[in-house]
Amino acid sequence: MKNLLTRRQFLGTSAVAGAGLAFGAASLQPLSAAEDSAKPAILGGKPACNGFPGWPIYDKTEETALQDTLKSGAWYRGSGKRVAAFEGEYAKLTGAKHCLATASGTAALSTVMGALEVGPGDEVIIPPYTFVATYNVVVLNYALPIFVDSDLASFQIDASKIAAAINPRTRVIMPVHLGGSAADLDAIMEISKQRNIPVVEDACQSHLAEWKGKKVGTVGLAGCFSFQASKNLNSGEGGAVLTNSPEFMENCYNFHNQGRARGNTGYAFTYSGTRGSNLRLCEFQAGILTAQMTRVEEQALRRTENAEYLTRMLKEIPGIVPAKMYPGCTRNAYHLYMFRYLKDQFAGMDRAKFLKAMQREGIPCSSGYSPLNKDTYVRGLVKSRHYQKLYTQKELGEWLERSECPQNDLLCEQAVWFTQTMLLAPRSSMEAIVGAVRRIQRHASQVASA
Repeated sequence: MKNLLTRRQFLGTSAVAGAGLAFGAASLQPLSAAEDSAKPAILGGKPACNGFPGWPIYDKTEETALQDTLKSGAWYRGSGKRVAAFEGEYAKLTGAKHCLATASGTAALSTVMGALEVGPGDEVIIPPYTFVATYNVVVLNYALPIFVDSDLASFQIDASKIAAAINPRTRVIMPVHLGGSAADLDAIMEISKQRNIPVVEDACQSHLAEWKGKKVGTVGLAGCFSFQASKNLNSGEGGAVLTNSPEFMENCYNFHNQGRARGNTGYAFTYSGTRGSNLRLCEFQAGILTAQMTRVEEQALRRTENAEYLTRMLKEIPGIVPAKMYPGCTRNAYHLYMFRYLKDQFAGMDRAKFLKAMQREGIPCSSGYSPLNKDTYVRGLVKSRHYQKLYTQKELGEWLERSECPQNDLLCEQAVWFTQTMLLAPRSSMEAIVGAVRRIQRHASQVASA
């Protein structure tokens, strides 16, 4: 889909050997004070930067993990020990009582939907500002995804609008902790308690983020994470489910393992539930993840330092509005650095031209997601022959009406993203970014017509 490409197309593809190199790329050349007052690059000036750290970052730690797994001959979790070891380490890192590794973040979400027996006739509350996987795992179970509008300031689901979207069919509330920040979990968990509806946290972008000192993904019934190649903790593909419920964890384990319970040997299988799938992580991925975890905290601290410094500078520029964090979000993972671009403060220059001018400065940026609820792919659900069998035309028509999210429409017109790799650059590069924005603003009328 279009927004998938937008999210990933600006990522560096080269590997950097060693975590330290990510924090000191010599190729980055911030503007001097004199250059800061010069013309933007799009008008013939010198670009602000000529490179940002590549991704993924690896060294001998990952190589050793892969070689050891290869030589062991134990390549899947049924015969090896690396997946179980990673699960233990990730549970310890997050403070969760239980962790289940899965083949992807989508697999993690699908596992939870399966364990909860979400199915036809059920409704699952989700935000419209998210990656399409949040939607896909709902419709794969023939349930209805119910879009709740975005909070323009935070880029997160507007928790104040969730209660009005709930009805007797509501089976799950699934907020997304978008970009590394956190949705308003206090408000969401209060609704969950009052209505007795489980909360599944889509934390696929938010490794190490916290809500009031607790890692996101450990507040609701379950939390789901992705270790896809762009993520702050990655193994190319991979995912995990966290929960503090031993019973729910076993239901998740069984579902992701073809319905087979733990402890089966040979072909003496026992099964639970009514369905399952193979959504397991392999031993190679677990080895890479365990190696990547040796530097994940250091990288997270660098992102936070740079993001906070960047925010202090950007919020002084009229028309640049960094995404708000809720007071309960005591740690942002900064998978994305997000802000809104208000064109009226840039002589009416549209966002597309602003993005082009930034890219000419050597600063990768994107417009982020388009309105998922309005995508032809999503709205085509009403024409699905399966959904037409399960739901009446009246119900499907009402679903389209309920899917209107005007604040999200505005957000999608204003949003600008930087990716997490940019926040691993030296602090001087944050200054270069700000300098580039300022000079684009000073020459906005000329840039708009360039």
